[in-house]
This record gives sequence, structure tokens and C-alpha cells, in this order.
Amino acid sequence: MTATTVHLSPPTPDAAGRAPIGASRALALLLLLGGLVGLAASAVLTFDKLRILENPSYVPSCNINPVISCGSVMRTEQAEVLGFPNPLLGLAAFGALAAIGAGLLAGAAYRRWFWLGLHAGTALGVVFVHWLVDQALYDIGALCPYCMVVWATVVVLFWYTTLHNLRTGVIPVGPRMRTVAREAARYHWALPVLWAAVIALLVLNRFWYYWSTLL
Repeated sequence: MTATTVHLSPPTPDAAGRAPIGASRALALLLLLGGLVGLAASAVLTFDKLRILENPSYVPSCNINPVISCGSVMRTEQAEVLGFPNPLLGLAAFGALAAIGAGLLAGAAYRRWFWLGLHAGTALGVVFVHWLVDQALYDIGALCPYCMVVWATVVVLFWYTTLHNLRTGVIPVGPRMRTVAREAARYHWALPVLWAAVIALLVLNRFWYYWSTLL
């Protein structure tokens, strides 16, 4: 990726909620594609969970080895935090995100409260995702590849929604923070790459006892 510069201007009347705010084609596509990717991963997990409920001996296709094992994850309490399978949350949330992306791509614009709501929703998703990361690594002791796709998708969508809200003034910032936000927007790819690298290192460290046997 190449570094690009995004100019952050002071909040405008649009950002104050007096007029709807649209999005760049890039963000609209990201929300649409990210929603569809998350929706597909959630659909596969939902299907496998239903099969396990029907037949406890069912082995999901993503059971690859003792570490990469969806079945081990799906049979835990963490897989049903609210009393029903977590992938059902994904079906609803990612379906909504895909619809929002499609609307933006078609030229829709939304008021400030909507963008703040989207930001809050993706922020809650990030918190939930990192709790799941912690549970998978240090409590369950197994990884689900479809879950990891969802983790990455949520983080990316949150990050670029944040940049959009800073750029458009949905989240007003002072001159000093505006400079920081401008640099973050210029090197927008850095945080997702750093996040992926940190998670990869955590996974490598946590399951080194197994990876070392493959060398």
C-alpha cells in the first residue's frame, strides 16, 4: 500500500447534524465487502453450530489440528455469551453493515447521530472481539479460522469508520488532535497491519509448544 494524505478540516454544519453526511466510495465498498465477508463467516459458523446441536459427534470442516479447531471453540460457554450462538449476532450485525455500505455506494447520506451510532456499534464489536481473542488464546486453547476472519473484519471496519468520522467532523477534535488524526489517515494501513502482527505473535507464542513439533 502507498501512503495517502487525507485532509481533516474543522467540523462543518453538516457534521453538526444539520445535513446528512455521505462517505467516500472506498469506505462504502469497505463496509459492503466487510459486511459480506463477516456475514459469510457467520453463516458458516451458524451452520456448523446447528449441525453440532443435531449431532454432537459432528466434526466441522475447519477442524484441522488440535490448535485450529472450530469444534472445540463452538462447544464452549464463550460461544454462547448471550444464551444463543454468537454467530447469530454476526448474521445481524454484518448484514446491517453490508446494507449500510450498499446504501452509501448508491449515494445515501446519514446524519451525525447515525454515524456516531455506527461508530459505537463497531467499537462494541472491537471490545467483544478482543475478549474473544483472550478467551480463545488463554482459556479455550483453540482457534477458529472463521472467527479470526470476523476478528480482523471488525477491527478494520472500526478503524476506517473512526477515520471517516474524524475527517468529516462527526467527532470534533482540537487543532493538536487534528494533526494526529491527519497523520493517522495518511498512514491508514499501519494500525490494521500492526494489530494483525501483534495477534499473530500472540498466537505464535501461545501455541509454540505445538508449532515447534511441526518444524
